[in-house]
Amino acid sequence: MRANCAGAAAVAALFALGGCNKASPPDKVASDVAKATAEAEKNNARSAKKAEEADAAIADDLDKNVDKANARAASAAADDAVTQAEGQNKIELARCQALAGDAQKACKDQANAELDLVKERAKALKSSGTL
Repeated sequence: MRANCAGAAAVAALFALGGCNKASPPDKVASDVAKATAEAEKNNARSAKKAEEADAAIADDLDKNVDKANARAASAAADDAVTQAEGQNKIELARCQALAGDAQKACKDQANAELDLVKERAKALKSSGTL
């Protein structure tokens, strides 16, 4: 008796599942395809817009980072130039000691003027942020 009930239940389940795989009418299929296509196009457009916005944000971030890197490089180059000029200035001032009177003063003034010029250029370089 149990086997008959189980068999009957299996046959009923097969009939129920068989009904789920019926072909839909062509106009319903066309409508479903059109809806799915429209939804996919809408999602693709939204995704493309988000990608464009992300690309723009990335480009902006890169520009900012490049500007920062350039400013740091300019600052480092300016600092290096001043350090070298200060060293050269000390050498020149020591050489000026071999001279006397007005010649010594002129030598020191020239050495200090060259140092001041390098410092001014370094300051301008740092403020412009370019190399």
